[in-house]
Amino acid sequence: MLVNPRAQSINIPLAPREIEVLKRASDGKTSEDIAAILTISEDTVKFHARNFVSKLQATDPMHAVVRAVLLGLPT
Repeated sequence: MLVNPRAQSINIPLAPREIEVLKRASDGKTSEDIAAILTISEDTVKFHARNFVSKLQATDPMHAVVRAVLLGLPT
């Protein structure tokens, strides 16, 4: 049985920078691209990506993007 994830109460507290990195990842940008766009280091991009992957209970950043879209989160 499939459950509509939007029907559940969604409370995933993503930090503003995590949302920015998530949005860029959803556009298909690499960590290197995102670092250049946001003028932060690639390690910082990876740090934020690890955080939103964990918070969204995903296996990798692209899985997190898909979960965020399904949950109606900003991407």
